Amino acid sequence: MTSSSPPPARQQQANRPARRRSRARTAVPLALAVWAALEIWLLVVVADAAGGFVVLLCLLAGLVLGAAAVKRAGRSAWRNLTATLQQPGTPGAPPAEGAPALPAAGSRAGLHMLGGVLLIIPGFVSDAVALLLLFPPTRKLTGRGLDRLLLRRVASAGDPGSIGDLFQQAREADERSRIHRPDGKVIQGEVVDPDDKR
Repeated sequence: MTSSSPPPARQQQANRPARRRSRARTAVPLALAVWAALEIWLLVVVADAAGGFVVLLCLLAGLVLGAAAVKRAGRSAWRNLTATLQQPGTPGAPPAEGAPALPAAGSRAGLHMLGGVLLIIPGFVSDAVALLLLFPPTRKLTGRGLDRLLLRRVASAGDPGSIGDLFQQAREADERSRIHRPDGKVIQGEVVDPDDKR
């Protein structure tokens, strides 16, 4: 059967504007490739200068110390969580008389854990960044900077919208996913797989 109009799927694709690739989808893989190349080059340079055995010992020490840092950060986060959950009263209220004080909002257990993970990853650049995140004064500075960046991003995002906006977006997405015939009629349907045993 031939027709003068293209199939519905092709027609919908032709009507859509071309999508631009986001900066993050372009920059992140490129940055990871540059970082990996830098790590490998630095490992080769240090191995040439100090010897392969010294590099191997450094990598093993980073693995052990990173695992210990992650374990310590995990225990700290767990302790903070249990202290928060055991706190009587409403969240944000001052602690009751005799109750243990809640951990500070800037305890930075996540940055501590990230530092441990970076220390586990083989390479000297990741180890240098990890040591900056594990050293308490630089961890606080990094945490404050990230807090300011996050607050700026949230403030620039504006009103997050209401639940009605969410339903409107879902409805529009549903409309885009329906099958449209060339004559404009909408065909609602469900795909049934006979091999599916559910």
